[in-house]
Amino acid sequence: MTRNLANWDRIARLVLGGLLVLLAITGTIGVWGFLGVILVGTAFVSFCPVYRIFGLKTCQDC
Repeated sequence: MTRNLANWDRIARLVLGGLLVLLAITGTIGVWGFLGVILVGTAFVSFCPVYRIFGLKTCQDC
């Protein structure tokens, strides 16, 4: 796995994913909010499989 996420992309995924999971835990949104775990996971490993499929990269040095 080669890195394909820039730091700003990782931070955005971490914040959005964490927010979705938090809202799902509190019952504000449905269980689909637990999909935020995927965003958090991709933020930690700096790799997004969907970006790879479409040939996208948000980092310049990779």
